[in-house]
Amino acid sequence: MAHRSLSGGLLTRLARDRRGVSAVEFALLAPIMIGFYFGLAEFCQGYMAQKRMGHASAMVADLVAQTDIVTNSQLDDFFEIGGLIMKPFSASPLSLRVTQVTRDSNNIAKVSWSRGKGMTALKSGNTVTLPNGLIDKGESIIMAEAIYDYDSPVDFLMPSITRFSHTYYLRPRLTEQVTLDD
Repeated sequence: MAHRSLSGGLLTRLARDRRGVSAVEFALLAPIMIGFYFGLAEFCQGYMAQKRMGHASAMVADLVAQTDIVTNSQLDDFFEIGGLIMKPFSASPLSLRVTQVTRDSNNIAKVSWSRGKGMTALKSGNTVTLPNGLIDKGESIIMAEAIYDYDSPVDFLMPSITRFSHTYYLRPRLTEQVTLDD
C-alpha cells in the first residue's frame, strides 16, 4: 500500500509541476516561427526584385519617350540604366526590349522599330496586340518589356527560378513618333 501511495503522489506532483512547459512550447513553435521568418524574408526579396524590374522597364520607356530621335548607342545606355536600377540584385538575368508600335489606317498595331538586350527585337511590320483604347489610328506608343529570372538565395519557398515580366507603355512626348537612327 505504501508503494502505491508513493507512486500516486509522484504522479500527482508531476501532473501539477509546470516547470519546463515554456521550454517545450518553445521547442514546438520555434521551427514554425523560423520557417515563417525565412519565408517572409524570401518573399520580400522576390517582391523587391519584381518591383525593380518593373521600374527598369518604366525607366527605359520614359527615356525613349523623351526623345524625338534615338540612336542604338543611346538605347544601349538606356538598357545599362535599366540594369543599374536592379541593384543590389544582379542585372545579368534582366532582359529588356523597347519597341515603337504604330496603329495604321486599317487599325492594326504594327512594329515601327524594336531593339532588345537579352530579348530578340521584334521585326518591323509585325503586328502587336495592345490593350484596347491605348492608341488610335495614326498614333504610336513606346512599349518597353522586361523579363527577370529571379533565383532566391535561400531557396526556401522558391526553390527554382521564378520568372517576372512586365510591359510598360508610354506615349512619345516631343513628337508623334520616335525615330530610330541606325
